[in-house]
Amino acid sequence: MMGRTHAATGVLAGLLLGPAVGLHGLAEVGPFAATCAGYALLPDLDHPTSTVTRKLGPITRAASAGLRAASGALYRATKGPRDERCDGTHRHATHTLLFAAIVGAACWASTAAWGGWAVLVWLAFGLLLAYDRLGKLVLVPIGFGVASWLPQVDGPAGFGSAALAALQQSAGWLGLAVAIGAVVHCLGDAVTESGCPFLFPLPIAEETWYEIRPPRWLRFHTGKRVENWLIFPLVILACVAATPGVWPHLIEVLHGPDTVTGALR
Repeated sequence: MMGRTHAATGVLAGLLLGPAVGLHGLAEVGPFAATCAGYALLPDLDHPTSTVTRKLGPITRAASAGLRAASGALYRATKGPRDERCDGTHRHATHTLLFAAIVGAACWASTAAWGGWAVLVWLAFGLLLAYDRLGKLVLVPIGFGVASWLPQVDGPAGFGSAALAALQQSAGWLGLAVAIGAVVHCLGDAVTESGCPFLFPLPIAEETWYEIRPPRWLRFHTGKRVENWLIFPLVILACVAATPGVWPHLIEVLHGPDTVTGALR
């Protein structure tokens, strides 16, 4: 399992894409990136011992069992003449662009229908997953997000209404964060030895579940030295570089405040 790397790449995707969806500063981009990180683990709900399967005990175990059964049935019904002989559970139905679109749409529809409480459930689950893999680092962007709406609180009586308003604002990007996380997971699995049937149900070379993957020399084994000592550290460095406000600060440290002013003009 490469859960830690999946979560880190989810953070990186959120930091890079947050400004593209209208979010600005760490107070807005940070929670978006942390949510992407959590849902970058979601496709592994099709594995019986994954982080996401174990997270909520019997609830997520039951969901995992249902997903594996559905994925297996879908595989048997749709496999092409050159698809491999397997049960079609892990790295099949949940590891597709179609699945990412479905869960993103489900998040959007549920938050539109049920408002703040649905937002809270989706956010809390994603952040729990991110915390499981990345630890206390996840609390930093969440802290910035909370700090951004605390000034709106008008005494203890206004705390609930301010929190609800903050949740409703998150609903605008939450479904997108869920979908991006799932896509990032698939892209990460696509560069491993097993590949990923990312484009299902598009038939390729007589395979409905064609595993997308790069040339052999670019692939790596999950949990081995290449992932742990090269890919994961590089992703973390990229996350630091992509964090809002980091580049101006680095320029100031290296060259002085006058250089920052010139660079930002």
